[in-house]
Amino acid sequence: MPFQLPLLTDLALLLLLVIVGIVIIVLIAKILLFVLPAAIIAAIVWFLTGGSLFWAGVAFLVVAFISLLRR
Repeated sequence: MPFQLPLLTDLALLLLLVIVGIVIIVLIAKILLFVLPAAIIAAIVWFLTGGSLFWAGVAFLVVAFISLLRR
C-alpha cells in the first residue's frame, strides 16, 4: 500500500526528536542572549584600549557577572 500509517514508535520517536530540538534551540538562544551583551562590551573595550585582550577579558567577565546577578 502506498499510504501506510506510520508505526506508533515512529511517531513517538519523531515527537521526542522535535522536543529535543526545541529544547536545544531554546538553550542556544538563552546562551547567546547571555553572552552577547558581554561580548559587545568586550569588543568596545578591546577597540578603545588598542587591542588589549586583558582589559577586554576583564570587561567581559564583569558584564557577565552583572548579568548573572540581575537574574
